[in-house]
Amino acid sequence: MKKEFVLITIVLLVLIGCKQSATPLKKVVPQKEMERVFNEIQTPFKYGVVVRQPDSTKLVDSPTIYRENGIWYMTYIIFDGQGYETWLSQSDDLLQWESKGKILSFTKDTWDANQKAGYLSLVNIDWGGDYSVEKYEDNYWMTYLGGNTAGYESGILKIGLANSNTITEAKEWNTTNAPLLSPEDKDVRWFENKTIYKSLVIHDSLEHTGHPFVMYYNAKGNTGDYESIAMAVSDDMKTWQRFGEDPVITRKKGICGDAQITKIDDLYVMFYFGAFWKPGAFERFACSYDLINWTDWQGEDLIASSEPYDTKYAHKPWVIKWKGIVYHFYNAVGDQGRVIALATSKDLSK
Repeated sequence: MKKEFVLITIVLLVLIGCKQSATPLKKVVPQKEMERVFNEIQTPFKYGVVVRQPDSTKLVDSPTIYRENGIWYMTYIIFDGQGYETWLSQSDDLLQWESKGKILSFTKDTWDANQKAGYLSLVNIDWGGDYSVEKYEDNYWMTYLGGNTAGYESGILKIGLANSNTITEAKEWNTTNAPLLSPEDKDVRWFENKTIYKSLVIHDSLEHTGHPFVMYYNAKGNTGDYESIAMAVSDDMKTWQRFGEDPVITRKKGICGDAQITKIDDLYVMFYFGAFWKPGAFERFACSYDLINWTDWQGEDLIASSEPYDTKYAHKPWVIKWKGIVYHFYNAVGDQGRVIALATSKDLSK
């Protein structure tokens, strides 16, 4: 018995020592690291418009880029006056895109009848990776901004969940799942009790939050007319709980929204757009070691208005690195209407 007691004591002391010696993750990213990231992700060369609709009254928005079987795909949304629907395009080179058709369409007499703005989930977040899409329970998944009021982001908007067995064909996704989050939920927080907008779901294999699935979404509260970026977590993709008491990114005026996450070495980088806390709409980023505590970049914009086609807004990012070149897709508003444009780290215009 005495030997057993001594052995147990030694084991406990070793475990305590390991725990005390383990280096905790830093909560603040040093300025030098932020500058290193900025230099890595810059895209000073504007290539131009890559996705538009023949009818300029239709507004194109919110690209999500991924790769499957050697082909690039983009989900994006179109507003036509009634509300949002979600479409699919494909490309061989990230520059020339061909529409394949709708994947989330209007329905009748449903909670999401007039709004289905989809954002593909579980895209590989590794910087310079393969940008593949992970399946969960034999399905692909997509969260979407949903609502039944016609008009531009009108009425009460919630986060819906769709699933499909294909991400390469223009087939309707299943949208019979219950809404995931709503501004009317009992546990709603002060900054999201008015409406909820775009969402992004990633798989965190390290489970920094204690959960494998992490969602970032922008939302607006009744306390002020501004949008912030919030977090939620899940173990099964279908049941979500809000994470934290406050937004992870906010300026408490204007908009911070449409997060995209990538991982560069040991750092997580959040691309997002800002608007109206200074003139116009523009692209920003923040960095984190744990997906929870974010250090916001205080320097110059990643992308801002400079061309006729983005003279009003340059915002809503999706950024990848492929074969040494950074591609920054964004929503541009200017003399060609609302379209999707591209900026790159190398001049590809020639």
